[in-house]
Amino acid sequence: MLGRRFISFLRRTPSSSGKVVAEEGKAKTWGRRIVSGTLICLTGGVALSALDDLSIYHSCSSKALERASKNKPIIDAIGEPIVRGPWYNASLAVAHQRQSVSCTFPVSGPQGTGIFQLKAVRNGEDKWSFLRASDWEILIMEALVHVPGNEEKQQTFRIKVSDDLPPPASNACTDCIPQEPSGNVDKK
Repeated sequence: MLGRRFISFLRRTPSSSGKVVAEEGKAKTWGRRIVSGTLICLTGGVALSALDDLSIYHSCSSKALERASKNKPIIDAIGEPIVRGPWYNASLAVAHQRQSVSCTFPVSGPQGTGIFQLKAVRNGEDKWSFLRASDWEILIMEALVHVPGNEEKQQTFRIKVSDDLPPPASNACTDCIPQEPSGNVDKK
């Protein structure tokens, strides 16, 4: 009992009037309000940034799945339908003021699993597209595909995914006039 009284005596602030104690209480209250308001704003900013990243991931991966569903080697390897894996197993790197993205995410199909890797840029100059779906153009995309089987038939391979554009036409010179070889050639 005596110990408690001694500790409470040491905790008291020396003041001659109750007015000083009341002003200190108000200052502490305002300080706490400022700190809690700052923490709430900081937490809200982090949450909005995470939601924006999730929106970017969803739109880019949807575009990649759309492109993969048209790619015959991927469909032959893992089958159809191709399903996106969980978002928490994906990685996302955003750069250049959220105008370019590098994304890696897992996929699966009835015959196997894989990982899609892509690099994309945002179409348009909309800098205030926070939490809005954007149109992304995939520049590079490849799939690392694993097809399970018995020990002899397990396969893991890399597939580059393109737009499946036809190869450019050959620019062979058809209007050229054949020339005779120069040098010491007998013409008989």
